[in-house]
Amino acid sequence: MRPFVFVNAAMSADGKISTRERRQVRISGNEDYLRVDRIKAESDAIMVGIGTVLADNPSLTVKSPELRERRRAAGKDENPIRIVVDGRGRTPPDADILHKGSGKRIVAVSEKAPQKAVEELRHHATVVVAGEETVDLSALLEELHRQGVRRLMVEGGGTLIWTLFEQGLVDELQVFVGNIVIGGKDAPTPADGAGLLREEDFPRLRLIEAVRLDDGLLVRWEVETT
Repeated sequence: MRPFVFVNAAMSADGKISTRERRQVRISGNEDYLRVDRIKAESDAIMVGIGTVLADNPSLTVKSPELRERRRAAGKDENPIRIVVDGRGRTPPDADILHKGSGKRIVAVSEKAPQKAVEELRHHATVVVAGEETVDLSALLEELHRQGVRRLMVEGGGTLIWTLFEQGLVDELQVFVGNIVIGGKDAPTPADGAGLLREEDFPRLRLIEAVRLDDGLLVRWEVETT
């Protein structure tokens, strides 16, 4: 058993999530900002890869006081469980995700993570060891389900998102397409990684809805199962 997994991303009209220097760019507007805060508050956990932590230092907290209060009234922590997929234990001990806002944190590492780094991380988070060389995402999701996670939001980055798609672990994709063009063949996309070569292996999506939001478009797809 695993949680329902949905990926949330914002990209430019030409499919980029930041510049080729990996510099953050504001792609969405206030309406999408509020939407993301809402779906974050509705999730049991939110997950990112170590690359996102090192590049952006996100806290992944719920920003709205009303949404935090609604979670408290339901007997939950103010923020969903924050999860970092970090095979080699590179999460900085002072990372915002480990300190900002109340709630539980999980850092998922592989057996290759240095013991010293793992022990340091245990001062700030629950450390889950899953996989030998890299984090075994299927095993991690099973462990999250055992811990009560039923709805998991994935915010990035491109390598983690692609790996989840490659392994058939995504149920829904939500993308805000903004009204800018970033360009650059080396600029990251929502799903990077190695990619697939054969068309028959491509994950297929079924359109749920497409809604105008801000000056862009919110598109939601369901991942078809084979």
